[in-house]
Amino acid sequence: MSLTLYNTLTRRKEPFTPIDPKNVRMYVCGPTVYDYAHIGNARPVIVFDVLFRLLRHVYGADHVTYVRNITDVDDKINARAAEEGISIRELTERTARQFHEDIAALGILPPTVEPRATEHIDEMKALCEALVAKGHAYVAEGHVLFDVASMPDYGRLSNRSLDEMEAGARVEVAPYKKGPMDFVLWKPSKEGEPGWPSPCGIEGAGRPGWHIECSAMSDRWLWEEVKDKLSNEAKARPHQFDIHGGGIDLTFPHHENEVAQSRCAHGTPVMANVWMHNGFLQVEGEKMSKSLGNFITIHELLKTDKFGGRRWPGEVLRLAMLMTHYRQPIDFTATALEAAEKVLRNWYRLIGDATACEAGDGQSDVQTKLQDDLNTPQAITALHAMADALSNGGDASALARFKSAANLLGLLTMTQSEWLAAWNADAKLDEGEIEARITARLEARKAKNWAESDRIRDELAEMGIQLKDAKDPTTGEFTTTWEVMR
Repeated sequence: MSLTLYNTLTRRKEPFTPIDPKNVRMYVCGPTVYDYAHIGNARPVIVFDVLFRLLRHVYGADHVTYVRNITDVDDKINARAAEEGISIRELTERTARQFHEDIAALGILPPTVEPRATEHIDEMKALCEALVAKGHAYVAEGHVLFDVASMPDYGRLSNRSLDEMEAGARVEVAPYKKGPMDFVLWKPSKEGEPGWPSPCGIEGAGRPGWHIECSAMSDRWLWEEVKDKLSNEAKARPHQFDIHGGGIDLTFPHHENEVAQSRCAHGTPVMANVWMHNGFLQVEGEKMSKSLGNFITIHELLKTDKFGGRRWPGEVLRLAMLMTHYRQPIDFTATALEAAEKVLRNWYRLIGDATACEAGDGQSDVQTKLQDDLNTPQAITALHAMADALSNGGDASALARFKSAANLLGLLTMTQSEWLAAWNADAKLDEGEIEARITARLEARKAKNWAESDRIRDELAEMGIQLKDAKDPTTGEFTTTWEVMR
């Protein structure tokens, strides 16, 4: 089955045909580093990590370039640094480090390139110069602004008319604008703000607008840095790449403005062939907001008991996210996390310390589902089918194929021993010893030795193991399952 992806630009699911199959190129908007990333930020990070894994599997790891940027110059950064009384550099370095630590716990692969906005100021200034020279931008009172009226099909990506966009946007009223929808490419820096020599003959220091940062960084790393190794067919399509991703909230104005800047500066029909957007996230049925008290960061989920009264393994958060198709809105709940952890606990118990296999023969069903517009819920269903088959008996190679298939989604990347060690640091028993203790307790129950039964139960509880007893209605036999407590 060929890879198909839903394209926001065309509003349909299409077969994916890379411009150069030996150099597949993808750009995803990354974090603005002024605070801990929240769980809404986690969704695109996880979604496009799965796509990155799939593209590497289909085209080869050496043939995929994934760029995810860091925005380290922004009004929010300036305000937070001033609030904390620290330098902007100190804030952005600390927050970027926090982001990397948190997403590493989610099993996120590092992107091929992670450019920072402040390292690409020259490219941004060059874009401003090109847009002014081509009549798509103008200088006014120390600003460089994009002239929206100069682009006839502005609004094509978000599928909105100019009137709809103006009504739905927070339009800055400024007398120096030619049109109300014109947006900033470059603006003067105020005292105490970061600043660089301005382009287009403007005197004084200035800084870039948000939208132009991604246009500059994507072109640098997905065209300028790779063009010499592209096929002749790809070289004939300069300044274009395969996939651009991000959250649906970025479709307008951010991605719409990226398209405008990049296409008009380079004279291209498209910026990216495929635009992918993940759906919104709400928490326990409500929009996430600080005023509602349900604003949750990745860090809090991993390190505190703020949500559901406990901390959660990163892989649990990842699986819970992937249980909903990426284009659909997701309701993030403690119940969903509990269900995801139960699945992972059972799967890790099944694979034990098996290692993934190199060959892809065990990945076919899961891969087929993922190649249908990244259908992770169906891929997880396929994993359940594999697990059910293995529970009735399977050799080492079957376990390895199951683990390899799960790895396509970034799941089961550890062994069971590593899983228990990572998320049950207080437990002193391995699974075999736990099962032996449970068997001994069941024997004590049969002998009506309640004191011994209670002693084993309490001993396991002290080591972080919770037991759940059930009676088989047919045989009358008691069975016991266990789980790791936090």
